[in-house]
Amino acid sequence: MGVIEETFAGHEVARASLDNCVKCTICETVCPVAKANPLFTGPKYNGPQAERYRDGASVDHSLEWCDFCGICTLNCPQGVKIAELNEQAATKMKEQNGFPLRDRIIPETNMEGMLLSPMAPVANWALGLRPLRIVVEKVIKIHRDAPMPTAHTETLAKWLKHRKKPDITPTKGPVVFFQGCAGGYFETETSKKSIEVLEHLGYEVFVPKQSCCGLAKQSNGLFKGATKDILNLCDNLLKFGNELPVVSSSGSCIGMVKHEAHEVIGVDDPRLANVSVRSRDFCEFLMEEYRAGRLDASEFKEIDLTVPYHQPCQVKSQGMGFPAVQLMELIPGVKVIESNEPCCGIAGTYGLKAERYDTAQKIGKGVFEHMQNYNEGVGVCDTETCRWQIAKSSGVKIVHPVWLLHHALGLSDNLLK
Repeated sequence: MGVIEETFAGHEVARASLDNCVKCTICETVCPVAKANPLFTGPKYNGPQAERYRDGASVDHSLEWCDFCGICTLNCPQGVKIAELNEQAATKMKEQNGFPLRDRIIPETNMEGMLLSPMAPVANWALGLRPLRIVVEKVIKIHRDAPMPTAHTETLAKWLKHRKKPDITPTKGPVVFFQGCAGGYFETETSKKSIEVLEHLGYEVFVPKQSCCGLAKQSNGLFKGATKDILNLCDNLLKFGNELPVVSSSGSCIGMVKHEAHEVIGVDDPRLANVSVRSRDFCEFLMEEYRAGRLDASEFKEIDLTVPYHQPCQVKSQGMGFPAVQLMELIPGVKVIESNEPCCGIAGTYGLKAERYDTAQKIGKGVFEHMQNYNEGVGVCDTETCRWQIAKSSGVKIVHPVWLLHHALGLSDNLLK
């Protein structure tokens, strides 16, 4: 195949970084996929080394094994956009060779939530049927043992509509809460707790009607659809003005807003630029407030608990350190043990796919064992799909850090409910 003339917006920016590569192979040594699967020739070969020659043309199919976790870019001492180049090249390859039906179905997360929620009990029962999962694996190529979300009849929107707001006068500024698709349909309890914690701490919380951020489409190569989604989301979030902080307990979705939409797809739009600089991960936001003297940690009651924690690769890529660890350790009695593992293997939708499931399990093995070895009934992780992956493969209940804060503030009697 010849060179594809049309390149993605931002591709040339990422491509300009490839000449900084000095072939130090650090990216090779930290790559979780290369360690788990010898069929993957590594981020350096598929990234800056191959990009010098392909310039948009078809690439070695070993790139299909890359999970685009971004660990290579994060660790590159020369600032080469390795993961970005790989993801852009993989999308070019799909455009040339065709997108599997599965890769078009999986990213429709908002639609899936809308369809499954009204019949949540039946949907959850059906997704647990082994014979049905085997059929799905053979037809759509989603592995029979891959983790599935739990649908809820009460969506976040329904809860917001019918809830009785607490009799609390806001003492701090307003914030916009961005829940993400999973937070609206599948991880509703985490979204509820996030809103309740913010309100309890004195913030006025606005929750606009929201659309998908497009991350799942991006990770499956559907860049045009992802661009449309992220700009629609920005329009929704801008309805409350262009100055309020945007806070989210969906670590991967807020990463799409802050980082991936621009760095991977190259979306260059003033709406995204405005929203992204105001967007904060839930823990990141509260730690910034704590450092500024606007969060009083003395409100937290003691919880005598050691919790294993894993920071997802999509949170690592935002370059904000470990705010979740710092925030949880503001709670008296809480000790956090970080996994020090690069990735749990799910990488958005990577670990769902039949041909990649075994590789994903090998990638996440260290995380699963970490949770099993150090938990006292619960483990912690920032993003939804990672929690599903780790819980399914470790057998440990995995929650967002906000669950601990919610309990420490006396808003729940049981940490696990």
